[in-house]
Amino acid sequence: MRQLTYFLAVVEHGGFTRAAEHLIIAQPSLSQTIKGLERELGVSLFHRIGRRVVLSEAGHELLGPARLVVRDLEAARSAVDNVRGVRSGRLDMIAMPSPGIEPLTSMIAAYARTHPAVTLNVDAAFTAEEVLNSVRTGGAEIGILGTKAPFRSGDVEVLHLEQQPLVLIAAPGTGAFDGADTIHRQDLAGHRIVASQRGSLMRLMVDDTLAHGVPLQIVAEVAHRTSVLPLVLAGVGHAVMPSSWTPLAHQAGLRVLQISPTTPLHVAVISRPEHVTPAARAFLEVAEEHAARVRGGRTPDSEPTEQ
Repeated sequence: MRQLTYFLAVVEHGGFTRAAEHLIIAQPSLSQTIKGLERELGVSLFHRIGRRVVLSEAGHELLGPARLVVRDLEAARSAVDNVRGVRSGRLDMIAMPSPGIEPLTSMIAAYARTHPAVTLNVDAAFTAEEVLNSVRTGGAEIGILGTKAPFRSGDVEVLHLEQQPLVLIAAPGTGAFDGADTIHRQDLAGHRIVASQRGSLMRLMVDDTLAHGVPLQIVAEVAHRTSVLPLVLAGVGHAVMPSSWTPLAHQAGLRVLQISPTTPLHVAVISRPEHVTPAARAFLEVAEEHAARVRGGRTPDSEPTEQ
């Protein structure tokens, strides 16, 4: 177990020096442990190129199973902890940018209220494939993703959470769309747009609008969604984003307009079908409650309060 943990640390931190710092051990001790693992397996797990290390073919093959072994041992420890009444631990998650704002924020807030001693580690992904691969290989137990159609997979459990319609966040000081609550795609003619990278639903809608002869201008293309609102706020252009960004846009003083016809982002949570830790199982219960509220037309803010 120690060998596999050290092996994963070298992979995740990109080398022996940073891995040793993360593990709080001496680098020679780490190197000796990895060499011992390589001797036992009879293969080299890394190619050492100067001070850099890259995974060998055998290392790539070990990566997925090693993550699952470590995860399963954590699940066993958590199960024993639950019997003892201990509610601590760590939950590794991965989320795409827009679902990572909502509904993830609301779900984490609800989870933290009942499991305050569990540390949540949320990694970032830009595509649904990245989220799926991380959960499938054991890099994360829980994945939150958004897709243009309801997500389906035979490899993982899928819980559909909600749909987020795409909206237009209007740049300030332009007077554009004054008095309007809803716009049509053709209304974007002649306007400057801050767009996300190709492959996202937002970019797909912008490209489709261009393909239908609407002469809008993509003035900036950004991979990091956190850059979009600052660019809109600076007046660079408008942005098409999922409705999960609406509260942040309003807090920044920006106008949010509905786009007709509606284009929804389908948000789901995925998990491994078996050997789920108690911490992950508890989070899935929170996700199921969120999905039930959405189906009932309620949000966390609209929950009835006890008198």
